[in-house]
This record gives sequence, structure tokens and C-alpha cells, in this order.
Amino acid sequence: MTVDQLQALLQPLFPGLMGVELTEATPGRVVATMRVRPDLCTAGGILHGGAHMAFADTLGAVGTVLNLPKGKRTTTTDSSTKFIGGAKVDTVVTGESVALHRGRTTMVWQTSIRNAEGKLCSVVTQTQLVLD
Repeated sequence: MTVDQLQALLQPLFPGLMGVELTEATPGRVVATMRVRPDLCTAGGILHGGAHMAFADTLGAVGTVLNLPKGKRTTTTDSSTKFIGGAKVDTVVTGESVALHRGRTTMVWQTSIRNAEGKLCSVVTQTQLVLD
């Protein structure tokens, strides 16, 4: 699947609502950007923790989809987030998700989210279950 095809799948769903824009998608790595809009922020104008988690979850899910055998689907079984820094409103964050494990029944992805200055904001590790 191409980046454009994947983006078209995301557009009408929650990731599209958040403004996730895929820039690279391979079986081992997914990269995307997202504008830090006021409606995705805390009262202090910093990207909300839930937005970090949802952004990362999307990238790990996209990576898993690129590795699924025909007829299979996926769901997240767990996710762990470490918050390190902030991303200010009206800037753009970049997420890079890399495969740590691509197995028959589970896949594990680690996503690093960086602010516009390139500073690490969060690291999210998630497990995706492969379903029939």
C-alpha cells in the first residue's frame, strides 16, 4: 500500500480528525506529522498527553497493517507512554514508529514524537495483536 492509499484510509477516521499526515510508511518504519492545534492541547497550550498517545497508536497500527497477512486485522493490546517534553500550540510534531518485533501473533512498535525543534517529547511502546 502506498502512503497516499494509507492516508486515504485514515482520513475519514479519528486520525484524520486529529490531522495525522503520513510521510513515510514501510513494513519496518512509519513517519508522520501532526499540527498542534488548540483543540489538541491542554489549557496551557501544550499538546495533550492523549493526543501523543493517539498519534503514536495510529503509527504503530499503520505499521502493523503493512505487515499483516491477507485476511488478518489488528488491535492494540497495550501501550506505554513516557512523557519527556512539550510541543507548543501552532507548531508541528513528527512521529517516527519503528518495529521492535514483527511476529505471527503480535507486533511491537516504538514511536518517538519530537517537537518542531527536534526535541524528544514522548516515547510510546505498543503491542498490536494480529487477529483472524
